[in-house]
Amino acid sequence: MLLWINGPFGGGKTQTAHEIQRRLPGSVICDPEHPGFGLHRMLPPELRGDFQDLASWRQGVVEVLDLALTRHEGVVIAPMTVTDSAHFADTVGRLGELGHDVRHFTLLAERETVLRRLRERGLGRLLRRSAGKSAAPARESWAVRRLDHCLERLREPEFAEHLWTDRSTVPKTADRIAVLAGLTLRPNNEGALRTRLRQVRVGLRHIRFD
Repeated sequence: MLLWINGPFGGGKTQTAHEIQRRLPGSVICDPEHPGFGLHRMLPPELRGDFQDLASWRQGVVEVLDLALTRHEGVVIAPMTVTDSAHFADTVGRLGELGHDVRHFTLLAERETVLRRLRERGLGRLLRRSAGKSAAPARESWAVRRLDHCLERLREPEFAEHLWTDRSTVPKTADRIAVLAGLTLRPNNEGALRTRLRQVRVGLRHIRFD
């Protein structure tokens, strides 16, 4: 089974994916952003648009996820924002056409909630500044510019199942996805502090410096 977790940038996709992976034995995260970042690095800065527009990214994501779903016995989790109908068909839709059990979920929240979550990534600014980088991460600014478009597009029926997360914690969102997908997660026995520290570690591992 493939769990494709969609949503706006800052919507909680990565944290939810890691929560499910932590509590679902045998599951793995296959992040479609990684090949996208690699393709960006191959291009001069002035040519780095949306890597999803590259057919090589869409084809590569399908090829790799098809391999993982075919050879790996556990659940595969893919946290990735996709708002373009054609790109969605070329990735999520194509994997379904290949015969895989694809469960797609879109995490939604009000605009103010997503902006607050993006601001909470401020630690990333400090790390960039200490590394001599710009204090305003281009990716964060890009996420804010794209926010209204993402929220509008992802509300469309083609991007269901929709899960609103404004008043939901990451563990509760993971629980909801598991129920809808017919999966059983291990109980969440972590305290609030330990959960927060683990989520901070996940966030740190996903800070980009380019």
